[in-house]
Amino acid sequence: MSDGESTISQAADAVEQASNHPALDVLARAGFAVMALLHVIIGFIAIAVAFGQPGEAEPTGAIEQLAANPWGPAVMWSCVLACFGLGLWQASEATLRARPLPRKERLSKLISSGFLAIAYTSVGLSFAGFAVGMRGDSGESTRDFSASLMTTPVGLWALVALGLTIIGIGIYFVVKGVRRGFKEELFHFDGTRRGRLIDTLGVAGHIAKGVALFLTGLLFVIAAAKHNAEESTGLDGSLKALRDHPFGPTLLVAIGAGFIAYGIFALVRSRFGRM
Repeated sequence: MSDGESTISQAADAVEQASNHPALDVLARAGFAVMALLHVIIGFIAIAVAFGQPGEAEPTGAIEQLAANPWGPAVMWSCVLACFGLGLWQASEATLRARPLPRKERLSKLISSGFLAIAYTSVGLSFAGFAVGMRGDSGESTRDFSASLMTTPVGLWALVALGLTIIGIGIYFVVKGVRRGFKEELFHFDGTRRGRLIDTLGVAGHIAKGVALFLTGLLFVIAAAKHNAEESTGLDGSLKALRDHPFGPTLLVAIGAGFIAYGIFALVRSRFGRM
């Protein structure tokens, strides 16, 4: 190994050691708790929407609910810090902590944890937007994004690719729920009655989230097929579209309950899960 490579390796080791600091783990666990709370709120909003009540069944709508209290700004900035901490922790999982893994596993970790790092940081930016008074309609933003994308030469194909990616993530969540792939993240209560309850919450929650993501991705594909950006309305639009179908409200209630189950599971994971 050359002196340059040795220096880079030593620097990477130092950064990895810093990423293992307990303070970052505390922030990451707080971030998991924030995400858990968002899922619970989205679940309750989805159930309310099934009965014809107003609301946005997506992260923006959940954040708006959290912001509507006397401690709103303090709560928003605390959530910003927690989500950014979780995003940084996932980034370190994708890069620094994955270095000892075999090449195939390292690439898989880079994709999965890298995507999560971007997702959690994006949620943190949404909290920051609410904290400074920038509150927009997420569905409208999604439609604007789709419309802008369609004006580019490869826009339709990019929109299809985005939709298929989200559909793939949805299928991944369903498979993870059915196969109980989440158990490697949370094994604190294995073999106990409480553990069986947590497993049930994990299965129901992952499947419900997977179905919701599948519907969201499907709307992007439909929007591209119809050359109509109005069809791409994000998570909220995909769930509200169910209301017009015969068994839609029942399915919407089931998805809402699943989101609540996922949120409770994620809250337990934030406290006892592997870090």
